[in-house]
Amino acid sequence: MRKKWSSLESLLVWCKTFSPAQIGTDNRERLRACAGMLAGLLLTGLATRAMLGSDAAIPMLLAPIGASAVLLFGVPASPLAQPWSIVAGNMLSALVGVMCVHILGASLACAALATALAVAAMFLLRCLHPPGGAVALTAVLGGPVILGLGYQFVLIPVGINSVLLALFALAYNNATGRRYPHAAQPDHASKHGTGDARPIDRLGFQTRDLDEVLQKYNQVLDVSRDDLESLFLQTEMHAYRRRFGEITCADIMSKDVITTEYGASLEEAWTLLRQHRIKALPVIDKARRVVGIVTQVDFMKNANLDVHENVEEKLRQLLRRTRLMHSSKPEVVGQIMSHPVRTARHDMHIVELVPLLSDQGLHHIPVINEERRLIGMLTQSDLVAALYRGKLADTEI
Repeated sequence: MRKKWSSLESLLVWCKTFSPAQIGTDNRERLRACAGMLAGLLLTGLATRAMLGSDAAIPMLLAPIGASAVLLFGVPASPLAQPWSIVAGNMLSALVGVMCVHILGASLACAALATALAVAAMFLLRCLHPPGGAVALTAVLGGPVILGLGYQFVLIPVGINSVLLALFALAYNNATGRRYPHAAQPDHASKHGTGDARPIDRLGFQTRDLDEVLQKYNQVLDVSRDDLESLFLQTEMHAYRRRFGEITCADIMSKDVITTEYGASLEEAWTLLRQHRIKALPVIDKARRVVGIVTQVDFMKNANLDVHENVEEKLRQLLRRTRLMHSSKPEVVGQIMSHPVRTARHDMHIVELVPLLSDQGLHHIPVINEERRLIGMLTQSDLVAALYRGKLADTEI
Protein backbone atom coordinates (compact mmCIF):
# COMPACT_ATOMS: atom_id res chain seq x y z
CA MET A 1 0.00 0.00 0.00
CA ARG A 2 2.83 2.35 0.92
CA LYS A 3 4.54 1.56 -2.39
CA LYS A 4 1.39 2.43 -4.35
CA TRP A 5 1.02 5.71 -2.45
CA SER A 6 4.66 6.58 -3.18
CA SER A 7 4.14 5.92 -6.88
CA LEU A 8 1.01 8.07 -6.89
CA GLU A 9 2.87 10.85 -5.12
CA SER A 10 5.67 10.69 -7.69
CA LEU A 11 3.10 10.86 -10.47
CA LEU A 12 1.52 13.97 -8.93
CA VAL A 13 4.94 15.63 -8.61
CA TRP A 14 5.67 14.80 -12.25
CA CYS A 15 2.32 16.23 -13.35
CA LYS A 16 3.07 19.49 -11.51
CA THR A 17 6.07 20.02 -13.78
CA PHE A 18 3.57 20.79 -16.56
CA SER A 19 1.96 23.55 -14.53
CA PRO A 20 2.69 26.90 -16.24
CA ALA A 21 4.74 29.49 -14.39
CA GLN A 22 2.96 32.66 -13.36
CA ILE A 23 3.45 35.55 -15.81
CA GLY A 24 5.04 38.43 -13.93
CA THR A 25 3.07 41.31 -15.45
CA ASP A 26 0.33 43.46 -13.99
CA ASN A 27 -3.09 44.12 -15.51
CA ARG A 28 -1.96 47.41 -17.00
CA GLU A 29 0.80 45.74 -19.03
CA ARG A 30 -1.58 43.02 -20.19
CA LEU A 31 -4.11 45.62 -21.31
CA ARG A 32 -1.35 47.56 -23.10
CA ALA A 33 -0.26 44.43 -25.01
CA CYS A 34 -3.80 43.38 -25.97
CA ALA A 35 -4.73 46.89 -27.11
CA GLY A 36 -1.60 47.00 -29.25
CA MET A 37 -2.44 43.68 -30.89
CA LEU A 38 -6.01 44.78 -31.58
CA ALA A 39 -5.02 48.10 -33.12
CA GLY A 40 -1.94 46.71 -34.89
CA LEU A 41 -3.72 43.86 -36.65
CA LEU A 42 -6.73 46.01 -37.53
CA LEU A 43 -4.63 48.81 -39.01
CA THR A 44 -2.34 46.37 -40.80
CA GLY A 45 -5.33 44.66 -42.42
CA LEU A 46 -6.98 47.95 -43.40
CA ALA A 47 -3.74 49.37 -44.81
CA THR A 48 -3.14 46.18 -46.80
CA ARG A 49 -6.67 46.35 -48.21
CA ALA A 50 -6.16 50.01 -49.17
CA MET A 51 -2.95 49.11 -50.99
CA LEU A 52 -4.30 46.06 -52.82
CA GLY A 53 -7.90 47.11 -53.32
CA SER A 54 -11.03 45.60 -51.78
CA ASP A 55 -11.63 43.26 -54.72
CA ALA A 56 -8.29 41.50 -54.43
CA ALA A 57 -8.46 37.74 -53.86
CA ILE A 58 -5.28 37.90 -51.80
CA PRO A 59 -5.83 37.56 -48.00
CA MET A 60 -5.56 40.90 -46.22
CA LEU A 61 -4.04 39.26 -43.12
CA LEU A 62 -2.20 35.97 -42.84
CA ALA A 63 -2.75 33.78 -39.77
CA PRO A 64 0.98 33.77 -38.85
CA ILE A 65 0.84 37.58 -38.55
CA GLY A 66 -1.39 37.08 -35.51
CA ALA A 67 1.46 35.12 -33.89
CA SER A 68 3.87 37.91 -34.86
CA ALA A 69 1.58 40.40 -33.10
CA VAL A 70 1.80 38.39 -29.87
CA LEU A 71 5.59 38.78 -29.94
CA LEU A 72 5.74 42.42 -31.06
CA PHE A 73 3.24 43.71 -28.49
CA GLY A 74 3.35 41.06 -25.76
CA VAL A 75 7.13 40.64 -25.47
CA PRO A 76 8.67 43.57 -27.42
CA ALA A 77 12.02 43.14 -25.65
CA SER A 78 12.45 39.62 -27.03
CA PRO A 79 15.19 39.10 -29.65
CA LEU A 80 12.54 37.15 -31.60
CA ALA A 81 10.31 40.25 -31.82
CA GLN A 82 12.68 42.82 -33.27
CA PRO A 83 11.96 44.49 -36.66
CA TRP A 84 14.68 42.54 -38.44
CA SER A 85 13.30 39.29 -37.02
CA ILE A 86 9.70 39.80 -38.14
CA VAL A 87 10.37 41.29 -41.58
CA ALA A 88 13.34 39.17 -42.62
CA GLY A 89 12.14 36.06 -40.76
CA ASN A 90 8.68 36.02 -42.32
CA MET A 91 9.79 36.94 -45.84
CA LEU A 92 12.70 34.49 -45.80
CA SER A 93 10.40 31.71 -44.61
CA ALA A 94 7.89 32.56 -47.34
CA LEU A 95 10.65 32.38 -49.95
CA VAL A 96 11.84 28.98 -48.69
CA GLY A 97 8.27 27.66 -48.63
CA VAL A 98 7.52 28.81 -52.19
CA MET A 99 10.78 27.33 -53.49
CA CYS A 100 10.06 23.98 -51.84
CA VAL A 101 6.51 23.72 -53.19
CA HIS A 102 7.69 24.62 -56.69
CA ILE A 103 10.30 21.89 -56.62
CA LEU A 104 8.54 19.13 -54.64
CA GLY A 105 4.85 20.00 -54.91
CA ALA A 106 2.36 20.52 -52.10
CA SER A 107 2.51 17.66 -49.57
CA LEU A 108 2.95 17.07 -45.86
CA ALA A 109 6.56 16.01 -46.39
CA CYS A 110 7.24 19.20 -48.36
CA ALA A 111 5.61 21.32 -45.63
CA ALA A 112 7.77 19.73 -42.92
CA LEU A 113 10.93 20.17 -45.00
CA ALA A 114 10.08 23.80 -45.81
CA THR A 115 9.58 24.62 -42.13
CA ALA A 116 12.87 23.00 -41.14
CA LEU A 117 14.79 24.76 -43.92
CA ALA A 118 13.13 28.09 -43.04
CA VAL A 119 14.29 27.78 -39.43
CA ALA A 120 17.82 26.91 -40.60
CA ALA A 121 17.83 29.97 -42.87
CA MET A 122 16.58 32.21 -40.06
CA PHE A 123 19.33 30.91 -37.77
CA LEU A 124 21.87 31.68 -40.49
CA LEU A 125 20.68 35.27 -41.04
CA ARG A 126 20.02 35.92 -37.31
CA CYS A 127 16.32 36.64 -37.86
CA LEU A 128 14.73 33.78 -35.93
CA HIS A 129 10.99 34.48 -35.68
CA PRO A 130 8.69 31.60 -34.62
CA PRO A 131 5.75 32.66 -36.83
CA GLY A 132 8.13 32.24 -39.77
CA GLY A 133 7.64 28.48 -39.43
CA ALA A 134 3.89 28.98 -39.88
CA VAL A 135 4.56 31.21 -42.91
CA ALA A 136 6.56 28.39 -44.54
CA LEU A 137 3.73 25.95 -43.82
CA THR A 138 1.20 28.36 -45.30
CA ALA A 139 3.25 28.69 -48.48
CA VAL A 140 2.97 24.92 -48.99
CA LEU A 141 -0.46 24.07 -47.56
CA GLY A 142 -2.27 27.39 -47.98
CA GLY A 143 -4.54 26.20 -50.77
CA PRO A 144 -5.08 27.26 -54.38
CA VAL A 145 -5.11 31.03 -53.71
CA ILE A 146 -1.73 30.99 -51.93
CA LEU A 147 -0.18 28.53 -54.37
CA GLY A 148 -1.41 30.64 -57.27
CA LEU A 149 0.54 33.65 -56.02
CA GLY A 150 3.88 31.91 -56.51
CA TYR A 151 6.85 34.06 -55.57
CA GLN A 152 4.53 37.06 -55.28
CA PHE A 153 3.51 35.53 -51.93
CA VAL A 154 6.84 36.69 -50.44
CA LEU A 155 5.96 40.36 -50.97
CA ILE A 156 2.16 40.25 -51.04
CA PRO A 157 0.84 39.70 -48.44
CA VAL A 158 3.77 38.46 -46.28
CA GLY A 159 6.10 41.41 -46.85
CA ILE A 160 3.36 44.05 -46.65
CA ASN A 161 1.82 42.57 -43.49
CA SER A 162 5.19 42.21 -41.76
CA VAL A 163 6.45 45.73 -42.57
CA LEU A 164 3.18 47.43 -41.62
CA LEU A 165 2.90 45.54 -38.32
CA ALA A 166 6.54 46.31 -37.46
CA LEU A 167 6.02 50.03 -38.18
CA PHE A 168 2.94 50.17 -35.97
CA ALA A 169 4.75 48.26 -33.20
CA LEU A 170 7.58 50.78 -33.43
CA ALA A 171 5.18 53.68 -32.87
CA TYR A 172 2.90 52.01 -30.33
CA ASN A 173 5.53 50.45 -28.06
CA ASN A 174 7.52 53.66 -27.74
CA ALA A 175 4.36 55.70 -27.17
CA THR A 176 3.35 53.37 -24.33
CA GLY A 177 6.73 53.32 -22.59
CA ARG A 178 8.33 50.22 -24.11
CA ARG A 179 11.68 50.72 -25.83
CA TYR A 180 11.47 49.32 -29.36
CA PRO A 181 13.54 48.24 -31.19
CA HIS A 182 15.29 46.93 -28.12
CA ALA A 183 18.82 48.22 -27.62
CA ALA A 184 21.75 45.97 -28.34
CA GLN A 185 24.35 44.90 -25.79
CA PRO A 186 25.26 47.81 -23.45
CA ASP A 187 28.57 49.59 -23.81
CA HIS A 188 31.02 48.55 -21.09
CA ALA A 189 33.94 50.63 -22.36
CA SER A 190 35.66 53.05 -20.02
CA LYS A 191 34.43 56.65 -20.27
CA HIS A 192 38.06 57.79 -20.06
CA GLY A 193 39.23 56.04 -23.21
CA THR A 194 41.40 53.54 -21.31
CA GLY A 195 41.43 49.76 -21.26
CA ASP A 196 39.94 49.52 -17.75
CA ALA A 197 36.46 48.14 -17.19
CA ARG A 198 33.77 50.37 -15.76
CA PRO A 199 33.96 50.64 -11.95
CA ILE A 200 30.73 48.69 -11.49
CA ASP A 201 32.12 45.86 -13.65
CA ARG A 202 35.29 45.33 -11.61
CA LEU A 203 33.64 43.32 -8.82
CA GLY A 204 30.91 40.70 -8.90
CA PHE A 205 29.98 38.94 -12.11
CA GLN A 206 31.43 40.38 -15.29
CA THR A 207 30.18 40.42 -18.87
CA ARG A 208 32.56 37.65 -19.91
CA ASP A 209 31.12 35.44 -17.14
CA LEU A 210 27.65 35.88 -18.60
CA ASP A 211 28.94 35.24 -22.13
CA GLU A 212 30.60 31.99 -21.05
CA VAL A 213 27.49 30.74 -19.23
CA LEU A 214 25.26 31.55 -22.22
CA GLN A 215 27.66 29.73 -24.52
CA LYS A 216 27.53 26.62 -22.33
CA TYR A 217 23.74 26.89 -22.05
CA ASN A 218 23.61 26.62 -25.85
CA GLN A 219 19.90 27.38 -26.24
CA VAL A 220 17.90 30.24 -27.70
CA LEU A 221 16.67 32.56 -24.93
CA ASP A 222 13.51 34.58 -25.38
CA VAL A 223 15.14 37.50 -23.56
CA SER A 224 17.80 39.87 -24.84
CA ARG A 225 21.31 39.63 -23.47
CA ASP A 226 21.29 43.19 -22.13
CA ASP A 227 17.98 42.57 -20.33
CA LEU A 228 19.41 39.43 -18.78
CA GLU A 229 22.49 41.34 -17.59
CA SER A 230 20.29 44.14 -16.26
CA LEU A 231 18.18 41.64 -14.32
CA PHE A 232 21.30 40.18 -12.70
CA LEU A 233 22.52 43.64 -11.70
CA GLN A 234 19.12 44.60 -10.29
CA THR A 235 19.09 41.34 -8.34
CA GLU A 236 22.45 42.23 -6.81
CA MET A 237 21.15 45.68 -5.92
CA HIS A 238 18.00 44.21 -4.38
CA ALA A 239 20.10 41.79 -2.32
CA TYR A 240 22.22 44.73 -1.10
CA ARG A 241 19.11 46.61 0.00
CA ARG A 242 17.85 43.57 1.90
CA ARG A 243 21.23 43.08 3.55
CA PHE A 244 22.05 46.63 4.59
CA GLY A 245 18.57 48.07 5.10
CA GLU A 246 16.81 51.10 3.66
CA ILE A 247 19.46 53.81 3.44
CA THR A 248 18.01 56.60 1.31
CA CYS A 249 19.37 59.72 -0.29
CA ALA A 250 17.71 61.80 2.42
CA ASP A 251 19.82 59.98 5.05
CA ILE A 252 23.20 60.89 3.57
CA MET A 253 22.68 64.07 1.53
CA SER A 254 23.99 67.53 2.38
CA LYS A 255 20.99 69.62 3.37
CA ASP A 256 22.54 73.09 3.57
CA VAL A 257 22.98 73.44 -0.18
CA ILE A 258 24.74 76.41 -1.75
CA THR A 259 22.80 77.39 -4.86
CA THR A 260 22.71 80.03 -7.57
CA GLU A 261 20.16 81.34 -10.06
CA TYR A 262 19.96 81.51 -13.83
CA GLY A 263 20.63 85.26 -13.98
CA ALA A 264 23.49 85.35 -11.45
CA SER A 265 26.76 86.71 -12.80
CA LEU A 266 29.65 84.38 -13.49
CA GLU A 267 31.74 86.25 -10.95
CA GLU A 268 29.17 85.64 -8.21
CA ALA A 269 28.96 81.91 -8.99
CA TRP A 270 32.74 81.52 -9.15
CA THR A 271 33.09 83.30 -5.80
CA LEU A 272 30.62 80.88 -4.23
CA LEU A 273 32.54 77.87 -5.56
CA ARG A 274 35.83 79.22 -4.20
CA GLN A 275 34.44 80.47 -0.91
CA HIS A 276 32.74 77.19 0.04
CA ARG A 277 35.37 74.93 -1.55
CA ILE A 278 32.82 73.07 -3.64
CA LYS A 279 32.87 72.00 -7.28
CA ALA A 280 29.23 72.40 -8.33
CA LEU A 281 26.27 74.72 -7.79
CA PRO A 282 22.67 73.71 -8.50
CA VAL A 283 20.88 76.39 -10.51
CA ILE A 284 17.34 76.88 -9.21
CA ASP A 285 14.31 79.00 -10.03
CA LYS A 286 12.10 80.96 -7.61
CA ALA A 287 10.26 77.76 -6.61
CA ARG A 288 13.59 75.99 -5.83
CA ARG A 289 13.21 73.66 -8.79
CA VAL A 290 16.46 72.61 -10.43
CA VAL A 291 16.93 74.08 -13.91
CA GLY A 292 20.64 73.36 -14.32
CA ILE A 293 23.97 72.85 -12.62
CA VAL A 294 27.19 74.83 -13.01
CA THR A 295 30.56 73.27 -12.20
CA GLN A 296 34.20 74.22 -12.30
CA VAL A 297 34.43 72.25 -15.53
CA ASP A 298 31.79 74.55 -17.11
CA PHE A 299 33.96 77.56 -16.27
CA MET A 300 37.05 75.85 -17.69
CA LYS A 301 35.33 74.96 -20.96
CA ASN A 302 33.98 78.45 -21.52
CA ALA A 303 37.31 80.08 -20.61
CA ASN A 304 39.12 77.78 -23.06
CA LEU A 305 41.41 76.53 -20.31
CA ASP A 306 42.21 73.40 -22.30
CA VAL A 307 45.02 75.50 -23.74
CA HIS A 308 47.23 76.20 -20.73
CA GLU A 309 48.72 79.48 -21.87
CA ASN A 310 47.56 82.56 -19.93
CA VAL A 311 45.16 80.52 -17.78
CA GLU A 312 44.64 83.20 -15.14
CA GLU A 313 44.03 85.93 -17.70
CA LYS A 314 41.52 83.82 -19.62
CA LEU A 315 39.57 83.12 -16.43
CA ARG A 316 39.56 86.82 -15.50
CA GLN A 317 38.22 87.71 -18.95
CA LEU A 318 35.42 85.19 -18.58
CA LEU A 319 34.43 86.43 -15.11
CA ARG A 320 34.79 90.15 -15.91
CA ARG A 321 31.46 91.81 -16.61
CA THR A 322 30.98 93.42 -19.99
CA ARG A 323 29.71 97.01 -19.76
CA LEU A 324 28.33 97.01 -23.28
CA MET A 325 24.70 96.26 -24.18
CA HIS A 326 25.69 93.20 -26.22
CA SER A 327 28.46 90.69 -25.56
CA SER A 328 29.82 87.72 -27.46
CA LYS A 329 30.96 85.98 -24.27
CA PRO A 330 28.76 84.40 -21.57
CA GLU A 331 27.69 86.84 -18.86
CA VAL A 332 25.38 84.87 -16.57
CA VAL A 333 25.24 81.38 -15.09
CA GLY A 334 22.39 80.29 -17.36
CA GLN A 335 24.65 80.65 -20.39
CA ILE A 336 27.26 78.15 -19.20
CA MET A 337 25.30 75.76 -16.95
CA SER A 338 24.71 72.13 -17.86
CA HIS A 339 21.10 71.08 -18.41
CA PRO A 340 18.94 69.07 -18.18
CA VAL A 341 20.15 67.80 -14.81
CA ARG A 342 20.00 64.24 -13.52
CA THR A 343 18.36 64.39 -10.09
CA ALA A 344 17.60 61.84 -7.36
CA ARG A 345 14.46 61.50 -5.29
CA HIS A 346 14.89 61.89 -1.54
CA ASP A 347 13.46 58.39 -0.94
CA MET A 348 15.72 56.68 -3.51
CA HIS A 349 17.91 53.92 -2.07
CA ILE A 350 21.60 54.73 -2.24
CA VAL A 351 22.37 51.54 -4.17
CA GLU A 352 20.55 53.11 -7.14
CA LEU A 353 23.14 55.89 -7.11
CA VAL A 354 26.05 53.53 -7.76
CA PRO A 355 25.64 53.30 -11.57
CA LEU A 356 25.07 57.06 -11.80
CA LEU A 357 28.12 58.11 -9.81
CA SER A 358 30.45 55.33 -10.92
CA ASP A 359 29.76 54.81 -14.63
CA GLN A 360 27.89 57.81 -16.03
CA GLY A 361 30.50 60.43 -15.20
CA LEU A 362 28.36 62.24 -12.60
CA HIS A 363 30.03 63.70 -9.52
CA HIS A 364 27.15 65.66 -7.98
CA ILE A 365 23.44 64.84 -7.93
CA PRO A 366 20.79 67.29 -6.65
CA VAL A 367 18.17 65.65 -4.42
CA ILE A 368 14.51 66.66 -4.83
CA ASN A 369 11.28 66.02 -2.90
CA GLU A 370 7.82 65.00 -4.12
CA GLU A 371 7.22 68.53 -5.44
CA ARG A 372 10.51 68.36 -7.38
CA ARG A 373 12.00 71.11 -5.19
CA LEU A 374 15.69 71.00 -4.26
CA ILE A 375 16.25 69.75 -0.71
CA GLY A 376 19.81 68.41 -0.78
CA MET A 377 22.98 67.49 -2.67
CA LEU A 378 24.83 64.20 -3.03
CA THR A 379 28.42 63.63 -4.09
CA GLN A 380 30.62 60.63 -4.74
CA SER A 381 32.20 61.18 -1.32
CA ASP A 382 28.78 60.93 0.38
CA LEU A 383 28.10 57.62 -1.36
CA VAL A 384 31.52 56.15 -0.52
CA ALA A 385 31.08 57.10 3.15
CA ALA A 386 27.57 55.60 3.27
CA LEU A 387 28.67 52.32 1.69
CA TYR A 388 31.63 52.14 4.07
CA ARG A 389 29.45 52.72 7.14
CA GLY A 390 26.93 50.18 5.86
CA LYS A 391 29.71 47.60 5.50
CA LEU A 392 30.95 48.31 9.02
CA ALA A 393 27.45 47.90 10.44
CA ASP A 394 27.09 44.57 8.64
CA THR A 395 30.45 43.41 10.03
CA GLU A 396 29.43 44.30 13.58
CA ILE A 397 26.24 42.29 13.23
